[in-house]
Amino acid sequence: MKLAPSRICQLFFLALFLLLFVQTEYRGRDEINAAVNAFFRVDPLVLFSYLLAVKSWSWLLLPALLMVVATLLLGRFFCGWICPLGTLLDLVTSKIRKSAPIKALKGNTKYWLLLPLLSASLFNLNLSGLLDPIAILLRALTFLFYPILGMAARGGWVSLYSAIGERRDTVAPAYNLIRDNLLPFRDTIYPLAFFSAAVLICIIALERFETRNWCRNLCPLGTLLGWLGRFSPFNRLPTSLCGDCGKCRELCPTGFDRDVLIKEECILCMECQRGCPHGRISFLPGLMKGNGPLLPERRLLLGGMAGGMLLALPARFRPPEKQSRLLRPPGVQDEDDFLKKCVRCGECMKVCLKNALYPAAYQAGLEGIYTPLVIPRLGYCEYNCTLCGQVCPTGAIPSLPVEAKRREVIGKAVFDKNHCLPFARKIDCIVCEEHCPIPEKAIRSRDVQVSGLDGLVKTVKEPYLVEEICNGCGICENVCPVETKAGIEVFAVKNRTPIPVQSDGHESN
Repeated sequence: MKLAPSRICQLFFLALFLLLFVQTEYRGRDEINAAVNAFFRVDPLVLFSYLLAVKSWSWLLLPALLMVVATLLLGRFFCGWICPLGTLLDLVTSKIRKSAPIKALKGNTKYWLLLPLLSASLFNLNLSGLLDPIAILLRALTFLFYPILGMAARGGWVSLYSAIGERRDTVAPAYNLIRDNLLPFRDTIYPLAFFSAAVLICIIALERFETRNWCRNLCPLGTLLGWLGRFSPFNRLPTSLCGDCGKCRELCPTGFDRDVLIKEECILCMECQRGCPHGRISFLPGLMKGNGPLLPERRLLLGGMAGGMLLALPARFRPPEKQSRLLRPPGVQDEDDFLKKCVRCGECMKVCLKNALYPAAYQAGLEGIYTPLVIPRLGYCEYNCTLCGQVCPTGAIPSLPVEAKRREVIGKAVFDKNHCLPFARKIDCIVCEEHCPIPEKAIRSRDVQVSGLDGLVKTVKEPYLVEEICNGCGICENVCPVETKAGIEVFAVKNRTPIPVQSDGHESN
């Protein structure tokens, strides 16, 4: 069967999305030249929420502005030709048995999602990434499905090696090829992994009730693109079902809930034109024709704006007891500005070389969910790594050269004298000093005379911190040999001003 042009384009962009997803990974190189963040940079929902929250322009989102212009000209083609989640739904929907549509999802439900999101952004609460379809798909892949793929593949090769014994060298090149180009650098199941996968599975499960159910009735990006598409000069002719046929209703995945084509729901897949038995369908320029008013009814518009404002108040509450350990990636200096820009995509966590970044649950409140946190006990920020800034689609984590990134302050290390071995047990331990990557050593030790636990005076190497040059990378806490709670911990600081550079090029001390 010959594929439609829209389906060919869909498959191309889905393959491109998966290729960029696999390449957004540490592959032994210090730079990632092509990343899946490109899909966010053409996302109008990311653009509008960014502009409303940050209230300034970023050239990183120029492709999204071009997508807005293209949508104004052509209509809602992104959903039918490019969106990877939409393509996934099209591929599985024919295999799902259909039931009666859910009436509660019809009508203005999609506006009750979009308008509060945009309104909340206006009040400095940017949560659009939670419902952005690209972010939903990417989080499910990053946090659960891709790590499971890596675990299964590595487990399979171990079983194969055991089965073939001495002949394992014959298949080793194939494994090395797959490992270096396809598998994740490490296998990590992240917090919120199963929740992220459950959201994606629920979206797919909605196909049981209606084709493209999520796209028609819920997706905020689709709703925004549909509204922009109303301004397109191109219209489908005829605008309603033919009295002697009606086949368009069977072919159209979105727009024929009624006998008249709903323009803002039409994803320009052209299936009606391709499958029309009479050859009557065309898409031609003409007067703008939309179904219903251009803007939602006043009650809905005001209610959506009020909902966003009311959401912004409780969502910005941050548990005070969590703030001291709220460590952000290097280069993030202002927490509020970071939360306004972050789209919760998870790319920074995927590329983190030493497994330091994890998605926040409630540590930063509702507004911080899915944003990246540095958890030093589980990993640390590699001194020479800049990958997280390279893949961030909006610049929430700035892309910095290595020399500048080394001086960025994540937090400051603090010794816990109740757990640190030289203080608590009066024995030598310089593990943190040995691992500190700062050339001048932010952690140093000195010989001190102390009374040991046996009451005898002894000399112990006692560590101390040179706070002015500590960047809070977390390696000291990560390598601390004390089990469970470390003897040294990194805490957040209000002043994250980068460590100054002396004239000789080294960090000042």
